[in-house]
Amino acid sequence: MNDAVRPRRSALFLPASNAHAIEKARTLPCDVVILDLEDAVAPAQKKAAREAAVAAVRDGGFGARELVVRVNAPDTPWGADDLAALAGAAAEAVLLPKLEDPAILADVRAALGGGPALWAMIETCEGVLRLPAIAAVAAERGLTALVAGTNDLARELRCRVGVDRAPLLPALAQIVLAARSKGLVALDGVINTLDDQAAIAAECAQGRAYGFDGKTLIHPAQIAAANAAFGPSDDEVAAARVLAAAFDGREDEGAIRVEGRMVERLHLEEARRTLALAAAVAAR
Repeated sequence: MNDAVRPRRSALFLPASNAHAIEKARTLPCDVVILDLEDAVAPAQKKAAREAAVAAVRDGGFGARELVVRVNAPDTPWGADDLAALAGAAAEAVLLPKLEDPAILADVRAALGGGPALWAMIETCEGVLRLPAIAAVAAERGLTALVAGTNDLARELRCRVGVDRAPLLPALAQIVLAARSKGLVALDGVINTLDDQAAIAAECAQGRAYGFDGKTLIHPAQIAAANAAFGPSDDEVAAARVLAAAFDGREDEGAIRVEGRMVERLHLEEARRTLALAAAVAAR
């Protein structure tokens, strides 16, 4: 599958210490499974969680779901052991929490070798401010995704986050901007609401409007809303097919008229991406 159009509509966090959750994740309709060794795991369970995550990666069974492991930060008592354990595993990516210093990416890459891709959580004020420097070394260090850590960022900002997430929107826009500048994936932060499906859908729609590729989640009840919001709708797919067909045989033209409006090659590129993403989703 072309990684540029790989579906990442829904990325579900689950504690690697919970064997039942890991087994259930193999059956859920999420695009990404993130085995968490950090926030969701108590200090006394860190070692067991690490061993469980490595075993889960080794055993597989996640199908087309992308398997990611969030490690503890390298400067914690568990970070180095997490990286050493995952250096020989086959996780598709390792997610770094609270990344602020781009130099850390070099250390992590050295510890992991040439194996999994790196994903980075941007969840502190310093991390947001240093986004340009982080994105600048992405290709060199194998960093492929930026993940908004909205809970930690809100805590550090001391802001009051309502349903519109207004205090966080400038930072979210910067995360998307940095990701797009270097061709990285951008994932929106979690929503803590579990039972209000309208609220979950609204926040997913907001993330899609801001340009995110998908949303991180903390409960299976949130998956359907994320998949619906971040996947191409039937109308979007239909419009993309019309536009692509209109350009067929006219690729040398810079702009053409399609159904009463002028479209350019940039619209053709986006239409092709929409169709590729729809095909990738359908293939699941």
